[in-house]
Amino acid sequence: MIVFQLQDEEYAVPVNQIGSIERQQPITRVPQTLPYVKGVINLRGVVIPIIDLRLRFGMKETAFDANKRIIIAQINEMEVGLIVDAANDVIDIPQESIEPAPEVIGTVNADYIEGVAKVDNRLLILLDLLKVLSSQEIDELNVVEG
Repeated sequence: MIVFQLQDEEYAVPVNQIGSIERQQPITRVPQTLPYVKGVINLRGVVIPIIDLRLRFGMKETAFDANKRIIIAQINEMEVGLIVDAANDVIDIPQESIEPAPEVIGTVNADYIEGVAKVDNRLLILLDLLKVLSSQEIDELNVVEG
């Protein structure tokens, strides 16, 4: 699992859904998109829509800093960049340390959450990337991607 941070919480997503982790780079704004769609980047010749996960989860937007990263993820056969506060590490999570998701965790809708894992002294929220964006939102991103 890839572990990343938003606000004071740590989240994890399966490494097989992640293409790469990139440093912050210039984002080209795209007019008339959803508020959490920051625009697009050109990554090695591929145009990738960029989503600010803080905004997607209803958190307060923060200024860019040296720790911010863009996680390039595969969501429904489409590459999408996810802006996160920091990408912390890659870890193995034993299946027995994963518990079902509680109804609500902080500001993140429980629909996005696959479960919660206790690893050492850390509590990791396991995200289901396929549910972070609805099929309608994916369609809109396909238009942005061109």
